[in-house]
Amino acid sequence: MDYSSLQNGSDIRGVAMEGIAGQSVNLGEQACRDIGRGFAVWLIRHLGKGALRVAIGRDSRLSGPTLSGRLGEALAAEGIAVTDFGMASTPAMFMATVTDGYRYDASVMITASHLPFNRNGFKFFTRKGGLEKQDIREILTLAASDCHTGLPAAAVSTGSFMQKYCEILCGKVREATGLMRPLEGLRIVVDAGNGAGGFYAAQVLEPLGADTTGSRYLDPDGRFPNHIPNPENETAMAAITEAVLQNKADLGIIFDTDVDRAGAVLSDGSELNRNRLIAITAAILLREHPGTTIVTDSITSTGLAAFIAAHGGVHHRFKRGYRNVINESIRLNAEGHDSQLAMETSGHGALKENYFLDDGAYLVTRLLIELSKGRREGYTLQSLIADLKEPAESIEFRMNLLLPDFPSYGGSVIEALQSFAAAQPGWTLAPDNYEGVRVNLDADHGNGWFLLRMSLHDPLMPLNIESDSVGGVKVIARELYPFLAQFDKLDTSALAAFIR
Repeated sequence: MDYSSLQNGSDIRGVAMEGIAGQSVNLGEQACRDIGRGFAVWLIRHLGKGALRVAIGRDSRLSGPTLSGRLGEALAAEGIAVTDFGMASTPAMFMATVTDGYRYDASVMITASHLPFNRNGFKFFTRKGGLEKQDIREILTLAASDCHTGLPAAAVSTGSFMQKYCEILCGKVREATGLMRPLEGLRIVVDAGNGAGGFYAAQVLEPLGADTTGSRYLDPDGRFPNHIPNPENETAMAAITEAVLQNKADLGIIFDTDVDRAGAVLSDGSELNRNRLIAITAAILLREHPGTTIVTDSITSTGLAAFIAAHGGVHHRFKRGYRNVINESIRLNAEGHDSQLAMETSGHGALKENYFLDDGAYLVTRLLIELSKGRREGYTLQSLIADLKEPAESIEFRMNLLLPDFPSYGGSVIEALQSFAAAQPGWTLAPDNYEGVRVNLDADHGNGWFLLRMSLHDPLMPLNIESDSVGGVKVIARELYPFLAQFDKLDTSALAAFIR
């Protein structure tokens, strides 16, 4: 069988159950068992020893227990000792490989992040971190073959790690503040969106003294009946904002389904996500590591770049894709350039001090430390980003490519735009750009920027436009549209409707 279509960058994702018309199951029983066998062979090849131990966890998806059982049985049949942790978070599954007393050789998280309820998938970790694209490709190739480890069968047992993980987070806050209950007197609400993140209220915030009254959707429910567990989703952010304002909370926290991403809402109802979340995290780290490099994805604003520079840091705007951003920060450190933070506007944030693990719970735990310190020292979370200049307008268009050979066609659009932009008055190609075409436009041409790039996985081209002037986005869109409209296999209909 060919399982290559299940690869989604450095993850495996597919349709695990019926329920949405037109979507057939492709991550069924045989696929799960083959992938488990393929991963077992991969482990023996790459870790080079027998008697390996693997932990498996899952988020709240309805198909999670079934997939966990099939994967665990397949690994055990190939001689890998398996411990089923049940409900867990993605970051916790990595931490199980590096925490004393556990130190599993590898782990698997069963999740499809914020995708619809019928989807599911696998994320793989060793003590070196998450597996890369080439590793997933190899596992799926092995899954499609008839390779076996040749080892005698092992067993599947049950265990837990989440309590230990929460103790690690609580210990981080207590060590930084010098207090056992540093959140005493603070009200902090959590919206877990019925994903796996509900643990944070009772097992982290409350032991630290916080009042979590008003928290929402903490109970795991793989139907996601209230809203998508996704800090980028407008409905989800509206829900946590409402919870903060209704309960007069000091902070609101929202997680995605598997807790590798987070967002927050300040006491005044203002959101901490995208550029604002990167800015506040950068401000915290730049006080501790002056001059460090902050790596972000390609669509961060010019205001964020100015903010990082004003706080003494170096902004390195790289490519979209959380693994791209993390790996770039790791590369810079290996070359001797200190980089303490790799963060994507989606909410994936990885700190050097935390294994470069994109951990939403760890990220907001860092905010808790500042919230507690600020109350005693006379500053607020809001004050940390008071000088962040935010755009007046921003928008994203996702334009489909209407042909099978979409990578080649998209590349030709980008190449042509590069030449076209260089000749336009008031347009300046952004320096040090690593993805697509990013162009800055002066005050007479929209007072902002646009970025056209290829999607990481899909046959489409996202176009991001941002302006520092009201009405500027439409000015930029109108200047750009005639050029893009020449390409008949690029669906510019949404852009055309916007500029009318």
